[in-house]
Amino acid sequence: MSDSIKHECGLAFIRLKKPLKYYQKKYGTALFGLLKLQLLMQKQRNRGQDGAGVVSIKLDMKPGKVFINRQRTNKQDNLKKLFDNIYKNYKGLSKKKINDAKWLKANVPFAGEVLLGHLRYGTHGSNSMKNVHPVIRRSNWKTRTLVLAGNFNLTNVNELFSELVSYGQHPFRKSDTITVLEKIGHFLDREVQREFDSLKKKGIDDNVELTKTISDKLDLKTVLTKASKSFDGGYVIGGMVGNGDAFVMRDPNGIRPAFYYEDDEIVVAASERPAIQTAFDIKIEKIKELKRGHALIVKTNGKTSEVPFIKQGNNQSCSFERIYFSRGTDRDIYLERKELGFTMAKMVMKCIDFDLENTVFSFIPNTANVAFNGLIKGMRVELNKEKKKSILALGNNIDEDKLEKILSKNIRIDILVVKDAKLRTFILQDNSRSELVSHVYDVTYGIINDNVDTIVLIDDSIVRGTTLKDSIISILSRLNPKKIVILSSAPQIRYPDCYGIDMSRMNEFIAFRALVELLKDSNQTYLLEETYQKCLKQENLPNDQIVNEVKKLYDIFDYETISNKIAKLVTPEGIKSKVSVIYQTVENLHKAIPNHIGDWYFTGNYPTKGGNRVVNKAFINYMKGNDNRSY
Repeated sequence: MSDSIKHECGLAFIRLKKPLKYYQKKYGTALFGLLKLQLLMQKQRNRGQDGAGVVSIKLDMKPGKVFINRQRTNKQDNLKKLFDNIYKNYKGLSKKKINDAKWLKANVPFAGEVLLGHLRYGTHGSNSMKNVHPVIRRSNWKTRTLVLAGNFNLTNVNELFSELVSYGQHPFRKSDTITVLEKIGHFLDREVQREFDSLKKKGIDDNVELTKTISDKLDLKTVLTKASKSFDGGYVIGGMVGNGDAFVMRDPNGIRPAFYYEDDEIVVAASERPAIQTAFDIKIEKIKELKRGHALIVKTNGKTSEVPFIKQGNNQSCSFERIYFSRGTDRDIYLERKELGFTMAKMVMKCIDFDLENTVFSFIPNTANVAFNGLIKGMRVELNKEKKKSILALGNNIDEDKLEKILSKNIRIDILVVKDAKLRTFILQDNSRSELVSHVYDVTYGIINDNVDTIVLIDDSIVRGTTLKDSIISILSRLNPKKIVILSSAPQIRYPDCYGIDMSRMNEFIAFRALVELLKDSNQTYLLEETYQKCLKQENLPNDQIVNEVKKLYDIFDYETISNKIAKLVTPEGIKSKVSVIYQTVENLHKAIPNHIGDWYFTGNYPTKGGNRVVNKAFINYMKGNDNRSY
């Protein structure tokens, strides 16, 4: 993606089902779980450039012994620093102690059976330690101690915060992370208290026995059902209770991804399937996707269940995960990205006037290379159609030379754009920085025929268009092509996301800016004010009564008209080459990715009731010139 945007956090969970000495004997280390957690997180490092953290819980520790350990960091190269700090606890230990699983568990941090790791890619707020997961709600009672980490955003934090206040709480900070922690913690406390009162009524007076019985009987499904009743958003949340119970819960629409695997040795869950495959050398068919509206619950005795905790909604799995955010090493994602490129071939042929001889194809490294491979496959199909027509047109005049000339035609593929990763511009003033920004990418000279060739360049998504205008198109124009065609394997991003991706402001979207310009061109800017007033009237309505008013503005112009305006907006002044922009269609998106149909950022069809409130608020902020987040 040439326009870098922040995206999703990553989750990694491991529950060892055997004593540590089992792994020492079989795998040569009592730190089997910790090492596997590190590998799980390493294979999802694309999801955590702002911070990383790990919590480990040791089962059946005696009172007075530390049973829970946490390490977090928000430093650069955070994953390496995180585990360097963890492994410092083991440096200098004798070989005898390193191989003594019982001693390690009793004396060294992170030698535990239940582990939760998190990779943070913040969508908003400062990159301070208070925002790095996992977070802990501590108590002297293990069953009231709660650890949370997640990949989520909620649209109704204010509402949930008010609910906490109505319980009599005094939360110290208003954020979705703390609000979720306190919400689940509140109902955890209530469930523990309910069990306590019930057992007392049965005549059990031994508090030590009470504590053990409560731990065995603790009903996490009930806790999660009550706590999540008012959640509006997309989420995968991992949690651990101090007694060793653990869970991973997924939102009712399945917006955020989660996968898990279980055998007689381990239970493991992660945000991405290939991470589990690689870390444990497991075949794809053995890994399960956590069903939407379900929680994977692992009791302290190791018993595992996948249970519904909330009414399941319609499948709205995030398609952006498939287009860009998840790593392309997943088999299905790889094939979907190829298909996204493949389906654009016909649109490209029309745009280049079927002139393949004078067209060079390339892509913007590195995430678009799979879609590029699909595009080339599609272009070869289109080329073969043209060859077939040419051969049939020869009729009886066919000869070897003419046939050879037709068959020798091929798709021209070259690496034209290369990112200069070493160039840094953040310390300069804006006027100096803008000059350097245009050189973030290098181009390959001598390939393009002056004023003859067309360049077709594919990107996986075009969000803001700033990099296109400030860098890519400017530098491509130095090759003197007749035409520059920019492809986006994702459709036009028109609406804010409120479920994890950092896309919350209307004026950041090149598609919205194109819409505004088209309204100006057609003397219809009064519609902006009308829409603004309609949004204001809905501000205090319940979520289920709010309508997305911005959709009506987009309906005025067809898809291609908006794309053409975008092309003009991203074309720098003085560029002689004609610039065209082609976006993937929503129809083709769903053909390529049929099982992940969440498309609200493209269509405005939000999967939760809070989505329409967010888009209207984003439009209100735009009209007021307010740069605040819309949720």
